[in-house]
Amino acid sequence: MSTFPLRIGTPDGLLFEGDVERVVCRSINGDLAILAKHCNFCTALGMGEASVVMEDGTRRTAACIGGMLSVMNGTCRVLATTWEWKEDIDEQRAQDAKKRAEEMIAKGGLTDRDYKMAEAKLQRALVRLSVKS
Repeated sequence: MSTFPLRIGTPDGLLFEGDVERVVCRSINGDLAILAKHCNFCTALGMGEASVVMEDGTRRTAACIGGMLSVMNGTCRVLATTWEWKEDIDEQRAQDAKKRAEEMIAKGGLTDRDYKMAEAKLQRALVRLSVKS
């Protein structure tokens, strides 16, 4: 299968650079897959599971929490707010974050802003747990 160059970065730095067969992730409009020879394209990323099929056919899975994806002249670039490879996710930390967010929401009495923040924290924890399982 054809490959194309992929760069994955976060505000903390470059996480991956190499040739891949496919990138699958969640955009704000739904899931998408990028293959070799994709047209020029740019979209915002949502929260969800992402996967990269490497040149040798192996698949790496990650939790992607927002960002941007662009394809320009055959090169795909992902600048993610947070990108955690499956093997780097701390499952206990994600479970603890999920529990704290659920308790905060159940407690009630939150301002709209605090409620939205608690919901976002819960969603991030659920994405990480989904990828890890």
